[in-house]
Amino acid sequence: MRTILAAIGLTLATVVAVVFVMHVQRVLVWMLIAVVFTVALYPAVDWLEDHVRWCRRALATLVVFLAVVLVVGGVLTLFAVPLADQGTQLATRLPEMIADARGGRGPVGTLLDRTNALEFARDNEERIRQFATGLGTPALNLLRSAVTGIIATISIFVLSYLAVLQGPKVVEGTLALFPPRRADRIRRVGRECTKTITGYISGNLLISAICGVLTYIVLKIFGVQFAELIAVFVAIADLIPLVGATIGAVVASVAALIHSVPAAITVVIFFVVYQQLENHLLQPVIFSRTVRLNPLTVLVALLLATELAGVLGALLAIPAAGIIQVVLRDIWSHRAPSPAVDAHRRVPTQRYRSRISPVRHPRGGLH
Repeated sequence: MRTILAAIGLTLATVVAVVFVMHVQRVLVWMLIAVVFTVALYPAVDWLEDHVRWCRRALATLVVFLAVVLVVGGVLTLFAVPLADQGTQLATRLPEMIADARGGRGPVGTLLDRTNALEFARDNEERIRQFATGLGTPALNLLRSAVTGIIATISIFVLSYLAVLQGPKVVEGTLALFPPRRADRIRRVGRECTKTITGYISGNLLISAICGVLTYIVLKIFGVQFAELIAVFVAIADLIPLVGATIGAVVASVAALIHSVPAAITVVIFFVVYQQLENHLLQPVIFSRTVRLNPLTVLVALLLATELAGVLGALLAIPAAGIIQVVLRDIWSHRAPSPAVDAHRRVPTQRYRSRISPVRHPRGGLH
């Protein structure tokens, strides 16, 4: 009866846990992203607290987070000014571009004329109008997603701030529950996991910056309009492993095709070559030094995580694989006997056997 009741209780607890996770999935994702940012900013706060005597934990956390906000704001401002100018130019030239497109003039009009898009639009004008009328609901959903994104950003920022601020108390309180030797082991493994996550973030940012700069150079050489905007989008999209570079390549290729066919061909060739270099040269070299993962492990982790959790899985695949590698390495190093211990176990046994002389049994044979 006790076994049956225990099995029923375990089943009910599992069902409740699954239902709970399904209902709070969004909040759990926010917490997971906040943990990544916490791990990334934690060393900076510790360094500031250790090297500046008058700077306590609260002030150090505030200074680091303000520095992050200023850096992000500076980068956005650096790109916002040219983007605002180009956006104003686009808004000014938009009526002229639409008129040229309808008349079959200019690069857009020539492209539409070659693809017979104008004839298709004239023949299906009523359907297109109905489709445009029905875009109200998707626009409302897009607005809701934008509001949810703002709330998520604020929540992640607050969670990260509180986690960094209260981190030492939580860590020391948790480690106090374990014996000193095991607590030191957990602390050492935690530091290695922190280095893995920090290395992944720095490596991914470096790869994305390289992609954005090279894209800007190629587009600028051919005189493609809004090169800064496209390069920023490509750099941000490249932060998504496995599929981000492809998304950025599609947008940049379409923009180059609107400009000219030779520019589009060159941009497509550039992205094909760059993706091969990024997948087989940049990522293995950078992540092997920052995360210390085998290239095959990186690819398998990306494929499995993308299949299981989509874009979020692709973002967290490499740090998760790095953490698993650190934990497994620690478990293996503590369970596998060292050569010294193995020799210490074998040598006395051999000496003991060498001292034993064969004794003849009264009935014959050796014993």
